[in-house]
Amino acid sequence: MTEINSAPMIPRSFRTPVFAVAPMIDWTDRHYRFLARQLSAHALLYTEMIVAEAILRGDRARLLGFAPVEQPVALQLGGSDPRKMAEAARIGADFGYSEINMNVGCPSDRVQSGTFGACLMRDPQLVADCVAAMKAAVNIPVTVKCRLGVDDQAPELALRDLVARITAAGADAVWVHARKAWLQGLSPKENRDIPPLDYGLVHRLKSEYPHVFIGINGGLATLNQAVDELNQDPALDGVMLGRAAYHDSAMLTAVDGFFPHPLTGAAATGHDPSDFTAGGHRRSLDFWAGVRDAMMGHAAGHIAAGGRLIHVTRHMVGLFQGWPGARRFRQILSADATKPGAGPDVIAAAFEAVFAAAADARQAAE
Repeated sequence: MTEINSAPMIPRSFRTPVFAVAPMIDWTDRHYRFLARQLSAHALLYTEMIVAEAILRGDRARLLGFAPVEQPVALQLGGSDPRKMAEAARIGADFGYSEINMNVGCPSDRVQSGTFGACLMRDPQLVADCVAAMKAAVNIPVTVKCRLGVDDQAPELALRDLVARITAAGADAVWVHARKAWLQGLSPKENRDIPPLDYGLVHRLKSEYPHVFIGINGGLATLNQAVDELNQDPALDGVMLGRAAYHDSAMLTAVDGFFPHPLTGAAATGHDPSDFTAGGHRRSLDFWAGVRDAMMGHAAGHIAAGGRLIHVTRHMVGLFQGWPGARRFRQILSADATKPGAGPDVIAAAFEAVFAAAADARQAAE
């Protein structure tokens, strides 16, 4: 096993602590990322996992295209062939992504059949070979997102072995989903919840690798919980939320108050955590009017290019959880956005339902 002192220093391109939204298949597409960027300038965003082979053989503009406003955005790759991973990473870097991330955590049947994702926990040297090949191909950070282990592996041994090898190969950061994955016996959905969390192992890993970026993922449900996790271990470099940040995406409006920009180092605005307890991440109606206008413009461009409104609005349904008018907001987006010829006016109507309910609530309180 590689000695700890061979690990690289934290790269200058990372400013810690980092808040990241996890890569999620079918969810973190370019339309979601455009929405997320309207809510937070400082959150690090990830693409869905894109298979390296698809990039080499497929429509690269469709697979990799993104709007500059989405930055900072990282490309997550799936694969296990070092040569193909290196070429896909080079192509991704040419498209302008700020980071290349290797998926060593997805437990789905599809990735198992392709010999990548979580099953690569069993072959840490192959992961290291992929990292080394990608590092040689690009000048941006190359990172890994992994599990604690798979099936009958001992997490203390499996995780440490992987991290020792990939950091020796030059990995710039390791994001750890703090659960094992059971490739036999549990579905991908069950693998997100049933294997027990072990944050303590991630904390111990960070103490052993003080000069390596170590971020934690898995089971974090609120921004306050994420901040608390960092407060308990200030050495940790980042927190990553997935489904919670997607389903209650308004929490992203508070991220910039706690976290610096991961690339520029722009300081957090320094809000008190008490400002963001249940429902406290609400912003002014003027702010939300700006979000509305941005999403209407984005939707108009997508429709003009041959897309459908629902491709955009399906990511917006969770915006106003707990707000007056939220139910009507969801109804309008869910029903009207699927109709033939639906356009950006549907977004305007949905937001107006929330604005009207907010005005009624204020009047009632006076």
